[in-house]
Amino acid sequence: MRFSPIAQISRSALKHNIARLRQVAPHSKIMAVLKANAYGHGVIQLAQWLDGVDGFGLARIEEALTLRDSGIGARLVLLEGVFNEEDLEQAAHHQLDVVVHDAEQVAMICNAELSQPLRIWLKIDSGMHRLGVQPAQFDDLYQQLSQSNNVQQPINLMTHFAVADELENPQTVKQIQCFNKLTKGLPGERTLCNSAGALSWPAAHGDWIRPGLALFGANPMVGGRAEQQDLTPVMTMRSKVLTVRALAAGEPVGYGQSWRSNKDTHIAVVAMGYGDGYPRHAVSGTPVLINGKRFPLAGRVSMDMITVDVGHANVEVGDDVVLWGQGLGVEEIAECASTICYELLCSTTARVAYQYID
Repeated sequence: MRFSPIAQISRSALKHNIARLRQVAPHSKIMAVLKANAYGHGVIQLAQWLDGVDGFGLARIEEALTLRDSGIGARLVLLEGVFNEEDLEQAAHHQLDVVVHDAEQVAMICNAELSQPLRIWLKIDSGMHRLGVQPAQFDDLYQQLSQSNNVQQPINLMTHFAVADELENPQTVKQIQCFNKLTKGLPGERTLCNSAGALSWPAAHGDWIRPGLALFGANPMVGGRAEQQDLTPVMTMRSKVLTVRALAAGEPVGYGQSWRSNKDTHIAVVAMGYGDGYPRHAVSGTPVLINGKRFPLAGRVSMDMITVDVGHANVEVGDDVVLWGQGLGVEEIAECASTICYELLCSTTARVAYQYID
């Protein structure tokens, strides 16, 4: 029996989520965002499973080349673009789409000597104020790219939402209006929507949606849960009970003795800690599933273990534990740790074994 965490990755859950995204955006292509090792799920395996989508979004060229080296021939989009001529030629050679977000990148592309033209996405900063050309720069930079022999025509167009996960925030409407005004009448494909945009802003679906978190079965909306959007967790983080110890009323457990039982109880010690990717700041009371039943975390998270108050339930060494996933949404665990579910999924460490199922 293995007494260490296992990340179970479900193909059927992934297929369900893709079908759900096609349902909410039936007229858009899907650019599945697989950056950061597919949000901690394993980029090569997930890309192979997602052979039915229209393309993949990666943050950096190293991620895209990993997929090309593994035989993935799909359309790959470099969401951060490239920053030197060597990478630019690599992008051209491997037929990677390149996102352009500043004047320096435009100049580098126009002045480069490339083996073949690039497919370009010109990104507009419509209000995120992170990456993207400023609206006042757009016409000039668009014209430079339009006249370059290094650029396949037509140029594609992109923006990124800052608060699409907040339905009452007017900023998303302003961003849509800004993008539409600048790009009106221009040829080329358009993409505006991340997961939250895809699920909640249908007027902005455009030619492509770019789901990341929703693809993996978590709800990107503030305070949301997967089941509200008919999404299924792809990753279920599992482990085992190492031991069960009796604890008298008033006795503490864990570092700092920050938690004490107010009654006689039992503590289950589980093989999972921040060395595996469990959030260090998860508070006492954070739910854990043991044999399908919810129990509260008790005391501080250690590097290799957590302690769980199981009362007088029938819990034994080797019993199955779910830290998040099927039956226990990663969104809830993230809230208990004052973080976001993106961070939890991406934080799985090399000590965790992966098991790809169904």
